[in-house]
Amino acid sequence: MLGAGLALVLLVSAAAAFVMVRQEGDVTNPDVEFRDQPAETPETEEVEPDAPGRRKTDPVDRFIWAHYGYTRDRRRYLPQKKPLRPPFREVWQYTGNVLLEFSPVIGGKRLFLLNDYGRLHAIDKRTGKVLWKRKLGALAAASPAYANGVVYVVLLQQKKSGAGASMGRVAALDARTGKVRWSRGLASRSESSPLFVDGRLYFGAENGTVYAMDATSGRVRWRFEAEGAVKGGLALSEGKLYFGDYGGRVYAIRLSDGRSVWRASTNGGRFGLGAGNFYSTPAVAYGRVYIGNTDGRMYSFSAATGSLAWSRSTGGYVYASPAVAQVPGERPMVYAGSYSGRFFAWDARTGAERWSRGGNGRISGGATVIGDIVYYADLGNRTTIGLGARTGRKVFEHERGSYNPVVSDSETIFLTGYHAMYALRPLDAQDRKRRARAERARVARKRNDRRICRARAQKAHRGDRGAVRRSFARCVERRPARRRAAARAECLKRAKRIHRGREGRVSRSYRACVERRGVARR
Repeated sequence: MLGAGLALVLLVSAAAAFVMVRQEGDVTNPDVEFRDQPAETPETEEVEPDAPGRRKTDPVDRFIWAHYGYTRDRRRYLPQKKPLRPPFREVWQYTGNVLLEFSPVIGGKRLFLLNDYGRLHAIDKRTGKVLWKRKLGALAAASPAYANGVVYVVLLQQKKSGAGASMGRVAALDARTGKVRWSRGLASRSESSPLFVDGRLYFGAENGTVYAMDATSGRVRWRFEAEGAVKGGLALSEGKLYFGDYGGRVYAIRLSDGRSVWRASTNGGRFGLGAGNFYSTPAVAYGRVYIGNTDGRMYSFSAATGSLAWSRSTGGYVYASPAVAQVPGERPMVYAGSYSGRFFAWDARTGAERWSRGGNGRISGGATVIGDIVYYADLGNRTTIGLGARTGRKVFEHERGSYNPVVSDSETIFLTGYHAMYALRPLDAQDRKRRARAERARVARKRNDRRICRARAQKAHRGDRGAVRRSFARCVERRPARRRAAARAECLKRAKRIHRGREGRVSRSYRACVERRGVARR
């Protein structure tokens, strides 16, 4: 009896230790295959061919960023021979009153942006001018896909209320005119950024269905039924589609017919005995699948077998889609943020943490590596941050940010803020001269403010040195705020004079003016 009791105690202790280890969530399995070179990494940017008989155009104007995550394996990495590095100047901005949760795609000279209210915009990437827009539904949370002059869109909700309001939709539109080529209702909502491959469209839905559709007609070619909602996009590598569901499972299915290759489950959501949810869109590289989970972990699975290679705890939900890249001078890395407010860089092979950066608010959207800089959006503080991919040192910060941060055509950075999108380019010689002049003017204003404030304080409080110092300090602190207020008033007066009686245009003109002059309220 004593031996049995002792054995029971040891068993309970071992079980508790196991649960504690699982709760920590850090797993490493060095026997899982890792390939030194990724299977599907473009060495050069993808471009559309020029039309026959037409003059050759600039490759930048034929550049394609066709999918959420750039490549079909969703690695979220754009290699560059000449990296775009800050400081940047703002070329244009597109401002709206609707949340911009997902980044646009690029089809040659145009950006295609789907806002959260289900409206698709075609925007001239050189000027920021809206070329056309189409209201397709009531709610959306995905990037479009672009291929062969057609834009493909999935929607969470067709209508605001009434019959069919809870149903999703998929549609194909002519990229030049915005005309709807075909549209299909779905049995449930979809926020799975679509993937175009060889004339077919692939995406998931909240009822667990994964669709393969004919891209020219919308006809369903095959379906796969997952055990939970499929919210993230599907990633393609070597003839297999990879994705996660809202039951904590990761799947690999065949591209050709949707048949299952493998599925893997996670343990770790509730004291190691339950699974979290996969909202993250996976990235596939180096023979591995990388995907974040709401149990607070980043996972790496074998792309061939589904075996767990490693998992790493982050301290908060991981909704973010990872970026996987090997920038020059660095080993293969995985980059992602967490609701814990930390942004991480892990070794892609072992999961070892190379560096991390705290001090953020919630990080919900995916990271993107452009050249040798990794960008992410800090949703908690609504800013966008750029870090050196090798070092984690901050090299860029923008005052606007929300979920998925940037895309690029190797000439311009297109940054998605909370309600606006910005086109940014590195400074040229003239920009640097203008900035130098502006800095000299700022220093001169500051010097003049101090001179005026000192004279006023001495005149008002003669002989009282303490009162002079206090008055001087208050005056110096208030003058910049008063100057900004005066500039905002001037912007409002100008907008009202130009757009008399048209409140919407007045509001947009005013916002553009205060943003341009750098006097917007924080």
